[in-house]
Amino acid sequence: MQLIKQPPTSKAPAEMFTGDAWWDVIYRGEEPSRARANVVHFAPGARTAWHSHGLGQTLYIVEGIALIQSRGGHLIEAHPGDIVYTPPGEEHWHGATPDRFMIHLALWEGDDTTWLEHVSDADYGATRSGTRH
Repeated sequence: MQLIKQPPTSKAPAEMFTGDAWWDVIYRGEEPSRARANVVHFAPGARTAWHSHGLGQTLYIVEGIALIQSRGGHLIEAHPGDIVYTPPGEEHWHGATPDRFMIHLALWEGDDTTWLEHVSDADYGATRSGTRH
């Protein structure tokens, strides 16, 4: 067993995020492991750029309301306790609503994330599906 020293919280880079977001690296496996786990904190209105993961990604919503969209798909809301899986190679983005902070645990494998353009205000403000009251 090993107690792992956690690196400091990092500000998410502006080329990959719109708005303010920070992450904590929870786990970064060493070969042969490819497992990755980050806790990401989004300020209201913050979101990732469009991106994809070579082996997919799973998000577990911890706090707030997440907005998540796959390229060409509906904008969905996810709430604490919801789990969202994005398959390998699927372009998507995720972020916070305009009026709430949001925290999620992001799980993926490997370093083959492809970062694309920023999410437009039109995509971010699209009508949501999956809304719960």
